[in-house]
Amino acid sequence: MSSSIKVIKEQNIIDLENIVVQFPSRDGSLFGRKKFTAVNNVSLGIKAGETIGLVGESGCGKSTLANVIIGLLKPTSGLVKFNGLQMQYGSSEARKQFGRQVSVIFQDPATALNPRMKVLDILRDPMDIHNVLQPHEREKRVYDLLSRVGLPRSAAQVEPTRLSGGQKQRVAIGRALLTDPDILLMDEPLSALDVPRKRELMQYLESLSKEINVPILYVTHSLDELLRLADRVVLMENGKVKAYDTLENVWNSPLFAPWKGESEQSSVLALPVYLHNPTYKMTALSLGEQQLWINEVHHQANEKVRVCIYSSDVSLTLSKPEQTSIRNILRGQIVQIVPQENRIDIAVLVEGHKVWASISKWAFNELHFAKGMDVYVQIKAISVV
Repeated sequence: MSSSIKVIKEQNIIDLENIVVQFPSRDGSLFGRKKFTAVNNVSLGIKAGETIGLVGESGCGKSTLANVIIGLLKPTSGLVKFNGLQMQYGSSEARKQFGRQVSVIFQDPATALNPRMKVLDILRDPMDIHNVLQPHEREKRVYDLLSRVGLPRSAAQVEPTRLSGGQKQRVAIGRALLTDPDILLMDEPLSALDVPRKRELMQYLESLSKEINVPILYVTHSLDELLRLADRVVLMENGKVKAYDTLENVWNSPLFAPWKGESEQSSVLALPVYLHNPTYKMTALSLGEQQLWINEVHHQANEKVRVCIYSSDVSLTLSKPEQTSIRNILRGQIVQIVPQENRIDIAVLVEGHKVWASISKWAFNELHFAKGMDVYVQIKAISVV
């Protein structure tokens, strides 16, 4: 798995300023009710065309924050601005405008699709409600959208119960796009699917996120989905934002280590394409003055590609190997050594990027690795994902 990096416009579509959300707590007396703070002083901005991964443990406040961002929940204090204008709550006009501006895709597509209606009517319904296009143009828009989400025209004439889980979710995504929303909330949209359907829909979501110039708020517990879809990540804990940065910076931060688990280290890098080797179907990415070879990706020169390197696929040597099958031999310097129960994790700085290697304690003691030592990093090209 590797994915290209989108070019994001600088202007914010949504701005949150010092958002606080409190709910009445069950603790306290009738006359001295305490308040539970679900979101605590959060400020952030979301740009057009970017996908924001919203992650955190259950109960951390991410769903509450998501509801504030899309206008479903009025914060206790703070400001929400949509295209520079303060969000309005409560009035029927505000609710109608909210329905047009925001689309939500839920975990289980069946909850959003009327089982008694044909797909054609399900997709035409939001256009009727929000008066999108002329009546005679709406059916054509439905068929255009079915093609866009990878469904045949015949799907319009069946009920959702006759579709697979992945097809239902495609219909739900199509329905969400029909009103040309200003923001799209995806609440764990792949969690209810089996592995083959999840893999199929993941590829579609990757292409969709690059095609539409609409911010996507993607709530997930899946690191794989986060890695493949998110441009930036909001990491929440106890109602506060612990990190808000590019996926690469959050992934490589110590704050994110508990999410990756202790079984393996990994590094995420965003590197520009240097050249292609069509004979062997390989692509070289620029890593400073060195190159990182990966399986071929169909991107232009200088276009950035995100890759993940797992520490179990990395080995270290004290001298440059000769006549080896491994394509990536990179110079670097040891900057961190972390003993684990059954291994040693070593971080090597390669052209300003930290690459982790996991080696046995036997190898560590025999080669006498130490912080500040110059080493060579070996990475199989086919192992970089």
